[in-house]
Amino acid sequence: MTDVSYQQTAQTGEASLGDYFALMKPRVMQLVVFTALVGLLAAPIAVHPVVAFASILFVAIGAGASGALNMWWDADIDGVMNRTAKRPIPAGKVTPDEAKVLGFALSGMSVMMLALAANLLAAFLLAFTIFFYIVIYSMWLKRSTPQNIVIGGAAGAFPPVIGWVIATGSMAIEPWLMFALIFMWTPPHFWALALFMKADYHNAGVPMLTVTHGRTSTRKHILIYTVPLVILAVGTGFTSIGGPVYLATALVLNAMFLKGAYDIWRRDEAQAEADGYAVEKSFFKLSLWYLFLHFGAILAEALLPAAWGIWA
Repeated sequence: MTDVSYQQTAQTGEASLGDYFALMKPRVMQLVVFTALVGLLAAPIAVHPVVAFASILFVAIGAGASGALNMWWDADIDGVMNRTAKRPIPAGKVTPDEAKVLGFALSGMSVMMLALAANLLAAFLLAFTIFFYIVIYSMWLKRSTPQNIVIGGAAGAFPPVIGWVIATGSMAIEPWLMFALIFMWTPPHFWALALFMKADYHNAGVPMLTVTHGRTSTRKHILIYTVPLVILAVGTGFTSIGGPVYLATALVLNAMFLKGAYDIWRRDEAQAEADGYAVEKSFFKLSLWYLFLHFGAILAEALLPAAWGIWA
């Protein structure tokens, strides 16, 4: 974390509960909660609803803790990026120290409470996820290598594994398929964003692929990563967490995603600038739905047998 020029002392009385909640990156929390819940419900062992609710709540708090610690560490670069300049710390609503204290407090609480509500393995995975996101990704990879989002994407891929372990207390191949789906999705998703937000990363000194290798190379990398992602996503339909609903969803989504990646690869900068990076922005929006709908289909496959039993 480097010295910053923006106001580091929040104005007295200006911070609200909403500002502290914003530190926890609620949009990211939603994805974490959803994928962890899918991992839990897709597991072959049923969990008592109270235990499930408490466990997912503590996973959400752990995700929020990671968000607060990330905002504390990245406060300097958040202040110079257009899309993050209004976050609570660069906006002067919350001090970096307040974010740090909140993050560490919530981290400890979430891990301890998950150990009590579920099991030690789930708590260990949550603690490791927080450590990976803050230390490995935020403190090390993000500012040192264009592979930051490739390796760092593992942090966002652990929630379904945690959910599965909450239910079973053990590992299996199925949660790691869900892990791989998120892990392989992350680079194309963020590189698409970087294509039309290159100036932000350049100004902040973040070595995103668009900054270090240029947009042409980034376009090629998006296609290169999309191909194995498509194979993995469709192939998952033939595993125990897949099925007809998932397979139909995956075939449609991955056909669209592969075409989008191909369209991005074919474009040159003159075309992209002329239409305001419309294709890149469209691909980025599709990538948001891509993960949600895949996990929604996994959830449907997990719940359909029970629903069929009720109506039969």
